[in-house]
Amino acid sequence: MKRYVYIISLLAVFAYADNADIDQILEENEDNISLSEKSQEKVDGLSTEKDSLLAEWKVVVKQVEGLKIYNAQKQKQIEAQEARLVTLAEQLTEIVKLERDFPELLLDAVDDLERFVALDSPFSLTERYKRINQIEAILVDPKVTESERVRQVLEAYNIEREYGRTIETYEDAIVLDGEEKVVNILRIGRLALMYQLKDQSAAGIWDKQSKEWVEVSGYRLPIRDGIRMANKTAPLDLLAIPVKFADTTPTESNSAEGE
Repeated sequence: MKRYVYIISLLAVFAYADNADIDQILEENEDNISLSEKSQEKVDGLSTEKDSLLAEWKVVVKQVEGLKIYNAQKQKQIEAQEARLVTLAEQLTEIVKLERDFPELLLDAVDDLERFVALDSPFSLTERYKRINQIEAILVDPKVTESERVRQVLEAYNIEREYGRTIETYEDAIVLDGEEKVVNILRIGRLALMYQLKDQSAAGIWDKQSKEWVEVSGYRLPIRDGIRMANKTAPLDLLAIPVKFADTTPTESNSAEGE
């Protein structure tokens, strides 16, 4: 279009110019056209470069936004890890304190167990006190690990708990009327602790209030049957046993069945 404009202009000029002037004018116009085309090429090049830079800028902006999101996520992870470290440090402090106090706690637990046995019915005392003495020795033995000490104490407590759920019989020496006699002991959980003379001529129960053995009449056969059940020489069956309550004479309990 520009070339046409120049041509029209030239035609107008040709009408009033001589040949020399026309040549000069044509040459100048050719130069102008060339400069115009070069300028247009530069403009087109700049436009293309601008589009390219704009595209690159958009890519960079997108990358920056992605990095912002990534950094925010990482910051949250770091904060969570720092909070976890604080919690672990607090737990470690508690563990260190517990480790420092643990030996004393175990000794207190064994002392409580020994007092419990002393206040409990006097069954299997040799075995029970022997167990306590062994644990006391373990607690001061530097060769024994802390976990093993804990295991031994817990096992002793579990054994004492199981006494309340089992039936057993064994031979033992007890004091009756100021005289030591060998008898058969029958224990039914912690409900009743009874004895029977070896010749089955007498039987009795442990009185928890008076802390002594008390002879009872009328229960020789049930106690004998209970001993047989505990020895597994007779099948388990309902069993009438004497139970001594506070401020009362021995009475017959509801039938008890050995476990």
